[in-house]
Amino acid sequence: MSESRAHNLLRLLRPRHIAVLGGRDAEVVAGECKRIGYDGPFWPVNPKRESIGGFPCFKSIEDLPEAPDAVFVAVPREQAIASLRILNQMGAGGAVCYTAGFGEIGDDGAAYETELIQAAGDMALVGPNCYGVINYRDKVALWPFAHGGKFTGRGAAIITQSGMLSSDLTMAQRSLPMSYMVSLGNQAVLKIDDFIDCFAEMPEVSAIGLHVEGIRDSRLFEAAALKALENNIPIVALKTGTSRIGSELTISHTGSLSGTDEVYDALFDRLGIIRVDEPSLLLETLKFITVSGIPSGAALAGLACSGGGATMLADNAEKLGLELPRPSVAAGKRLREMLPLTATVSNPLDYTTPIWGMPEKTEPVFSAMFDDGYDVTVIVQDYPAAGLDESKPYYRNDSISFLNAAKTHGIPGAVCSTIAENLDVETRDFLIEHGIAPMQGIGDCVKSIASAVKYGKRRQEILASPPPPLHLTSRQDNAKAVSLDEVEAKKMLSAAGVVIPENLFIEGDLPPELPHALGYPLAVKMVSPDLPHKSEMGAVVLNITDREMLERSVQRIKEDVSRLAPKARQKGFLIEKMVSGVVAELMVSLRRDPIFGVLLTIASGGVLVEILEEATTLILPAGREEIDRAIRSLTVSRIIDGYRGATAGDRAAIITAIHDLAEMIMADERIDLIEINPLFILEDGVVAVDAVITLND
Repeated sequence: MSESRAHNLLRLLRPRHIAVLGGRDAEVVAGECKRIGYDGPFWPVNPKRESIGGFPCFKSIEDLPEAPDAVFVAVPREQAIASLRILNQMGAGGAVCYTAGFGEIGDDGAAYETELIQAAGDMALVGPNCYGVINYRDKVALWPFAHGGKFTGRGAAIITQSGMLSSDLTMAQRSLPMSYMVSLGNQAVLKIDDFIDCFAEMPEVSAIGLHVEGIRDSRLFEAAALKALENNIPIVALKTGTSRIGSELTISHTGSLSGTDEVYDALFDRLGIIRVDEPSLLLETLKFITVSGIPSGAALAGLACSGGGATMLADNAEKLGLELPRPSVAAGKRLREMLPLTATVSNPLDYTTPIWGMPEKTEPVFSAMFDDGYDVTVIVQDYPAAGLDESKPYYRNDSISFLNAAKTHGIPGAVCSTIAENLDVETRDFLIEHGIAPMQGIGDCVKSIASAVKYGKRRQEILASPPPPLHLTSRQDNAKAVSLDEVEAKKMLSAAGVVIPENLFIEGDLPPELPHALGYPLAVKMVSPDLPHKSEMGAVVLNITDREMLERSVQRIKEDVSRLAPKARQKGFLIEKMVSGVVAELMVSLRRDPIFGVLLTIASGGVLVEILEEATTLILPAGREEIDRAIRSLTVSRIIDGYRGATAGDRAAIITAIHDLAEMIMADERIDLIEINPLFILEDGVVAVDAVITLND
């Protein structure tokens, strides 16, 4: 984003004056500005009306008193383009283009969008085909529908690629403190990364929420996300549209293991972005971070006035890796002295109903619990429904005791209802005012806290060792992929330092004698660029123990391939020495992606690749530590480490081989895909037994 456009974006977000172009929709914007409390100059432009929303209309843009900082455009397509051209020439700051009918409709819409971009020049243009922008801090709503939301001094900035979802989020009954809401639309000019970059510098922004359908420029997105991370502005992302990578991966196993969704997982992990899978969890996670902050560790102190609430809290916490340390001997002694005989000293602590609602008893109990130095705390409370207020003071008393004890000990805390709706708005506002997150639903509460803890840890890791820039490809998109046969592929691997089995390639008949280095048992495979998966076409035989079996195997392969793949080119046979002493198997795949550069996928190898369907993906470049962390996330890692006293595999050799393969594909842009399945893991070293490599022309 240019310096002038960045300046214009700030004018758009914090305008001194607003102009609106249109009729009925402009009327709604006037009403929403009044609703939120905007009291600055408001200039409707409409030659056919005397006033809009009680404000006198100007007949044309040229009649405006000066170039407006912010404009809401809700006029027909051609008129929108012409209007932006005039606004740009007169020095307007930015505009929300609510008008649709551009790139989203295809056909000639893309041409109109190009015109729109040219007309806007260096203006900060949101859209087209978007809802717009709400600034809760400065009370500005460039928004064509009724909206909700509230600013309490600092709040989340949410950026969405869906207009309706953005509206729904403002209406949510979750009491999330908000600073900004942005509906991006077509992103003709301003992209998601532009807003992340801007919000990362704003003191009123506590966290950034994203609804992501897709990312267009991964390098700009990465730079903006790392800026937010450095400034300790957590990003929470809801990714939708999780289709698999398409037909270009059908020649490999990778397509079924690492699709688009897994790549976004890798991207978010690389950048310390918290990923959620539901809008409610997006709001709850942003709320916990905004109100309570990031815990310094995973040690959770749980409280409940019910055994059921304590148990549900523990069940959810343990599954997500939160720790529930038992109270120390000293803390336990003090707690037993203060608690009723029916209470059991534990974590979570059920402090029982005999002291419920009695601050003189509960606050000392909570404080004694916190003396052990926990990182975060939660109390489970379901407040009564409206009209059933007799017991509400007791709940409030315990909330006050809890927040006082948490504040004294400097622990981020949350009051969590078992069921989402059992925390009324008055209580939510009270808790937020006192710095305690009102969390709605035990499951979402614990997930939010676990995500915040993970973010804090991941942030420190990334700041200590920042990821190198993405390795994006410079080749043309229309390059055609050509598969190498196994002999050619293994020659490339061997040249890169990857160990392959002892082998012999023959184009004609079997030689009278095989080289002594081979020896039985052997494997024999047909060599063909058209048979990436040989076993499915009968093109491989294993565990050959003598010459007669070898000859029969060659003849059988010829017959099977002729029957099952009659058009496959038959270049010859590869005879290989069988590898012994195998500890485990991996599948390793490296491939190019037009958006994210080079992707590395590691999975359990051999037949387990399809049985377990367990894989992890990294975006390159990745260091040895990241590769090791990826391998350790797989179940097969336990076998590599020597499960139940079995022989351990050579982890260092695995990491070196994968690192060398990564360097190989990044150094040679001809390579589209490298897949090794299986990569045999030995006690001392690794061996690539089967390989697929495709090159682009």
